[in-house]
This record gives sequence, C-alpha cells and structure tokens, in this order.
Amino acid sequence: MKITRYKKVQKFLKFYYNNYGFHQPYQVLLDGTFCFAAFKEHINIKEQLPKYLNGQAKLLTTRCIIIETEKISKKTHGALTILKQFGIHECGHKEPVTGSQCIKSMIGSKNEKHYILASQDRDLQEKMRAKAGVPLLYLHNKSPTLEKPSKSSYNKAGQALESNFTFITENQNEALKSMKKALGVEEKSEETKLVLKRKKPHNPNPLSCKKKKRKPGVNSNNKKEGVKEGKVRKRKKVKKNKESNKIVV
Repeated sequence: MKITRYKKVQKFLKFYYNNYGFHQPYQVLLDGTFCFAAFKEHINIKEQLPKYLNGQAKLLTTRCIIIETEKISKKTHGALTILKQFGIHECGHKEPVTGSQCIKSMIGSKNEKHYILASQDRDLQEKMRAKAGVPLLYLHNKSPTLEKPSKSSYNKAGQALESNFTFITENQNEALKSMKKALGVEEKSEETKLVLKRKKPHNPNPLSCKKKKRKPGVNSNNKKEGVKEGKVRKRKKVKKNKESNKIVV
C-alpha cells in the first residue's frame, strides 16, 4: 500500500475515533455487491481489509443479505460462498427484507454500533452519506478504499465540539456577583488603569566621567627633557688670525 493511501486511511479513521467513538476491532458490515466485486477481482477480503485498516477488523453480514444473495446465487455463487465465511449479526427481521433495507435498520439514525459499511451499491452509499458517522468502504481498482467523511459527518462533529464549551449565563453571572458581595470580595466595577511611570533623567555614569589615567613615563615634560638631554652640545671653534692677532669667532 502506498504511503499516501495509508496516511489518508489513518486520517479518516482518526476522525471517526475522535468524534464518533470508533475503535478496534472495527466492525465491517458487508453486503452481496461488495463480495461479488471481490470475487470478480480475485481479492481476498479477509487478508486485505485488516491490512488496509491497519488494525483488527470483524467482517460481518446479516441473514437478510445472505437470503437475498441466495436468490440470485446462479450469478453470484462465489459471492455467496464468501458471505458465508463471515459472522452473522442478528438484524431482528422475522421476514427477510432486501439487503439495503436491512443495512439501514442495522445502522439506524446514529450508527450506535459503529459499523463501517462495505458496499458497491451507489444508491445505498448516497443514502448513508446523508447520515452522520457512517464510514463507507468500497473497492476501486482492485483495492479497498475508505471514502472521505461526508459533509453531514463533519457538520455534526463541529456541532458536538461547540456544545462541549460551557458558557456562564446572565443569571449565573448575577448569582456569582451576589455571592462575592456576601463574602466581601466584590470586584471593582471600574478597572484600575495602569499608570505608566515616566523615566526621570538620570545623572551620567560616573565611570564615563572619570579622567583618563596617564601611563607612567609618558609625561610631556619628561619627554621634552629627554629630548634635550639627548642632544649633543657643539662647541664653537675659535680661530686666531696670525696677522692681526685677533680672535675670530
């Protein structure tokens, strides 16, 4: 089975589990049309359906469905042999009715027994789509396919979700207020407004105002003195003029 088909089946089953209480082992109610299609396509229902649903499954039918299939056993002899392999749920009909009528009575209005209907009958499928919480299973391209939940199933699930939320009525709210008054814990009608405090200007950071410390040995006077001391003082030469006996500087 492809991963996409597997994800879809698990998604749909999870929907029915969360909203309508479906659980394992799944009760699959089969009719003659589904078994006839399985016989024609050489599909082993007992092996394929539990694998497809990824869980335990009880394959069930009714006496009315078996009797209806027996009447046309010449064409559907293989389908009849498949049907007789499965368990029989008592439908309560003293006189046999058609398979579709029997299935309608078994499912009822709410599908309380959580049946998954396996049928190829399109008219029956259309009628079951109008009822909420009825999963439909059919054979498509030689493989079982669980149909997407119908609109009625989604709508009823949404209504049930809204009803789970409880709201306090006006009478309950007034009773709650009177109880608070009696206990002395009456709430103020006007909500206290939060006053935003404006930030006052702060003094500058004293660390940023400190004078920079001078490194030792980097005194400007010492630098000048060092430069002076480093210079070599030149002596001026004194020349004597022999003729005039004068000293020329």
